[in-house]
Amino acid sequence: MRFWGAVPVALVVVLLALRACLVTAPLDNLARGGANPRDPAGTVVYEGSLHIARGGPVIIGFQSEAPARLLVGSGDPVRADAMQISKDMIGRGLVKERVVLEAGAVAIRFAAPPGARLVWSPVGRRGDPEYVPASSLSPEPPERARFGRWAGARPLDGLVAAGILLVLIGSCLMLARRRLCAVPRGMWIAIGGVFLAGCVVRWIDLGGFGQTWDEDVNWAAGRNYITNLLSLDLSPGSWIWNYEHPPVMKYLAGVGAQFADGFGPARALSAIWMALGCALLVPIGTRLYNLRAGVFAAAIATLLPHLVGHGQIVGHESPTVLWWSLGILLALTVGDGEPTVRQVRLRLVAVGVVIGVAIGSRFVSGLLGPLCLAIVAIAGPGSAAERRSPSERRLRRVLEASVIMPLVAVVTFFALWPRLWLHPIASMQESLAKLSQPHGVEPYLGALTNQPGAGYFLVYLAATVPIMILAGAAGWIARALRERTRGSLILALWFVIPLAVMASPVRQDGVRYVMPCVVAIALMSAAGWESFAMLAERVMPRAFVVWAAVAVGYLGITLVRVHPFYIDYYGEQVGGPRAVAAKNLFEVGWWGEGVAGAVDYVNAHAAPGARVFRNCIEPAHLAWFRQDLWTPMTNQPAQADWIIAYAPSSRPCPIPTGFRRVHTVDAQGAVLAVVYQR
Repeated sequence: MRFWGAVPVALVVVLLALRACLVTAPLDNLARGGANPRDPAGTVVYEGSLHIARGGPVIIGFQSEAPARLLVGSGDPVRADAMQISKDMIGRGLVKERVVLEAGAVAIRFAAPPGARLVWSPVGRRGDPEYVPASSLSPEPPERARFGRWAGARPLDGLVAAGILLVLIGSCLMLARRRLCAVPRGMWIAIGGVFLAGCVVRWIDLGGFGQTWDEDVNWAAGRNYITNLLSLDLSPGSWIWNYEHPPVMKYLAGVGAQFADGFGPARALSAIWMALGCALLVPIGTRLYNLRAGVFAAAIATLLPHLVGHGQIVGHESPTVLWWSLGILLALTVGDGEPTVRQVRLRLVAVGVVIGVAIGSRFVSGLLGPLCLAIVAIAGPGSAAERRSPSERRLRRVLEASVIMPLVAVVTFFALWPRLWLHPIASMQESLAKLSQPHGVEPYLGALTNQPGAGYFLVYLAATVPIMILAGAAGWIARALRERTRGSLILALWFVIPLAVMASPVRQDGVRYVMPCVVAIALMSAAGWESFAMLAERVMPRAFVVWAAVAVGYLGITLVRVHPFYIDYYGEQVGGPRAVAAKNLFEVGWWGEGVAGAVDYVNAHAAPGARVFRNCIEPAHLAWFRQDLWTPMTNQPAQADWIIAYAPSSRPCPIPTGFRRVHTVDAQGAVLAVVYQR
């Protein structure tokens, strides 16, 4: 047991070594070809076929420090019998071009210097390109090329990455084994039940909302990052993808991204992180109030529409909820069990690590640090082994926490992001500069703006939390003012501190940036309804159980009514999504949900070679039409056979005469997309 820490290190080394022995480098899956006078000097020629899973526009190219040349396609500029277009690219650095290709195998020839790699964004994904996997390449010409069921995926990398992730999780559980063993069995059952229910709710019709705005960027960067880590590639050029955001969320998404040429596995993992973040409300609520309040709070959070919706998306929100819940729980337990000075410091280190990981998922999660420090200060005095008064011990622990936690968080954040290792200050400045660019306008309280007032997030929270849950939160306010406990103070800070983001220019996208507030409201509501139930139990002994069942049923009905567009949910207090869209109070269809349903209708009903006008879809990169519809696509609506208008309430699109509405995609009455046919 003294040297158990060497076991996870050895396991990781074994996994990386096994991967190095079994992996096939992408270019090694191509045949060696003959030289051409146009090829740059010092290159090796690779040729064969590239698998195109879905026909349409493909962004393809290469990344190389020295000049390279890539030829894609049949060699004919345009073939009359197909869409295939040839591209001949020469250059250095990141070179990429748009090529419209039909599904199947396409010829490829790459004159590459050492260290060069092929990159692409296939049909279905845009943003930063991803590395072309070996499974999508064949040494045979297109007429003889064969690709297996794993084409477009990297199952070996997925297994190795998942193994390393499990080693990390197991190591953390091993370090905390004594404290975990002290948790009562009943609490474990409650945590497990809520976690399982949370996963199931999010896995039902996973992806039914369609593709959302940033998923492809997060997914592609995550896949690249995992490839970099497993191949121990720390070169600066390998960490430029989506560099405006820190990497931890992309690491987690990248594990799932290896297993399929699509978002499904990564979305399933996102559901797990969100479900676990909600389940941790059981021990948190128990500490701040009691077990039944904790279980009720976890059940509410598990079924809140926005926590369900964002738990299905490859985005920053799921890890954010998980790290905040975990950080709060660890901060609450710093003083458990009359710890020694050393134990207190080790526990503060653990909190600091979680804060660093949270920042490594999203910059604004740095606000978790002040909250954890406040919890440490409020929760109680330091180690009882010290010969000091309780007030002196409390002061000492706060001083230690204010030094240990920030220092450990910074070191953790730095260690997690190889892009910072050589030039940390310059790299951070580049990331923050890209994030500071103004975002597009959105509807807010009847006007279109990209500079909403400071109360933006508070207004959105009031509009997007179901009214029954808001009523319980209002009851919590009365309980907190009456009882004035440490638990109520901590919960109030949990809600208030994330709202500090209101002082920044990042006031956009509804509740995305204040997801910890949504979780806090769930616990507030549970505690508020429990206080009402305690009064009712004087005449009705099972009042709390009945009321909890009513609340869970209400939230279940709410989810069914707005399914699958959970992130477009608005509460009854503002008239629901229909009224919000009609009055332009808030944004509906703000992240691309529903585009896929409209595009699927066109793909199913359009005649071969029909002309489509897609300029009325603001997230046009999410509109993936049938392969034969790309070449005749028009920018003139009067010449189109089909028009899709997306989010028409906030982005009106003039429709020429002669068109009729044939299909509508809506979220509880709020129109997300409309299909028009000539």
